[in-house]
Formats: sequence, C-alpha cells, structure tokens
Amino acid sequence: LLLPFALLDRLTAARQRRLRLALPDTLDLLVVCVEAGVSIDAALQRVAREMAPVHPALAAELAVMNRRIAAGLPRDVALQGLYVRTGVDELQTLAAHMVQAERWGTSIATVLRVASRDLRRRRRLAAETRAATAGTRMLLPLALFIFPTIFIVLLGPALLQIGDALGARR
Repeated sequence: LLLPFALLDRLTAARQRRLRLALPDTLDLLVVCVEAGVSIDAALQRVAREMAPVHPALAAELAVMNRRIAAGLPRDVALQGLYVRTGVDELQTLAAHMVQAERWGTSIATVLRVASRDLRRRRRLAAETRAATAGTRMLLPLALFIFPTIFIVLLGPALLQIGDALGARR
C-alpha cells in the first residue's frame, strides 16, 4: 500500500538531485549568453536547447518556462512556476534574485554569476559534510560483516590447533 508513495518520493528526490547538479552549469551558460548581448528570454531558449543532451530534466523545465512566457505569462510568474513544478529550493532563490534584479535594473549576468558560485559552494559543502559522516556510517557494516570474518580467518586455525591439542590429551 505504501510502495507507490515511497517509489514516487524516491523518483522525485532523484529528479531534484539531477536538477540541482545541472543548475550551476546552466547558470554559467546563461551568463555567457547574457554577456554576449542576448536578451534573457532568448538566452533561456538557447540554454534550454543547448543543455538538452547533457541535462535533459532541467532543459525540459526551462523549455516549459519559455513556452509559458511566450504564451503571455509574466517572467516572474513563470520563474516561480519553475520552482513550484520542481520543488528545488535553489530555483526559488534564483527566481527571486532574477525578479529583484529585473525590478531594480541591476545586471542579470552579475546575479547569475553570483548564484552559480553560491550553488557550487553549497554543493562542495554538502560533499564535505557527507565525507565527514562517512566514517560513522561505515562503523555498523564493519562491526557486523567485516570483523567477524576477520576473526574467523585469523583465529580459526589457532582454535583448530587448540582443539587438537586438548583433544589429544583425552
């Protein structure tokens, strides 16, 4: 009864992980396009097209967002819809920064560059955290599976010789 929900949660988490991993590369490509003088809408279309072979999940989401913008939806609503569809918190932060940069007239390229750097830093910190906890996670499998076999291999011949020695006296 709970299997479909557990499977759906697992698939959702895997998709969100793929989106998080693709986001810094996508932002870097957006920065290149925007700095080359391309409008943000054209840059989003170009990035969605170029990233499709490498990161198809994020490219598909960007394509959906582009179609919604082309249909007349305001860019800030389309950016927020990107977060609502995916559930990736980094996309919500990025959307808020892009909307704010657009309102205040600051450079979108600068916002994208800072967001990309921040996402890479977060990814590195998460990897360091996982590496720091790896030792404690390996303790239980070591205790349950590795140590007993080591004891059998090391103490087995000695126990057999002790058994033979004690059995010979009887």
